[in-house]
Amino acid sequence: MRNVPAGGQTGSVREFHHRIAASAAGLTPVREALAVWATGHALAAERCEDLVLASYEAMANSAEHAYRGREDGLLDVLAVADDGELTVTVTDWGTWKTPDGADPFRGRGLLLIAALADDSVRASGAEGTTVTMKWRLHG
Repeated sequence: MRNVPAGGQTGSVREFHHRIAASAAGLTPVREALAVWATGHALAAERCEDLVLASYEAMANSAEHAYRGREDGLLDVLAVADDGELTVTVTDWGTWKTPDGADPFRGRGLLLIAALADDSVRASGAEGTTVTMKWRLHG
């Protein structure tokens, strides 16, 4: 895990990047580090909580679904503060599976993400899945 200042900056860290094994055990430290990073920007406390929850949901989806039957998958969490917004991107290199809807208590992660973020997009293909979420700093 690492926290990378964009352009080697010191002071305000504009970029947060962690690449971890896609397992539930590794998510909590990244969630906690992302919460610390997000509070360093002009985002209201409630919106920081939204950012952390939505990001954690995207990470949990990758950890649970992307690499079914494999233990060697990775997930990447990149957060950037730029142009008046915070953008968090969660990427895996596994296989997207559309929820079958058999369990009425599951399959709501993307809806939750959409409700918490100002904007969110999921892109899936042969190379994996990327969920991009954005929060405006003002307004």
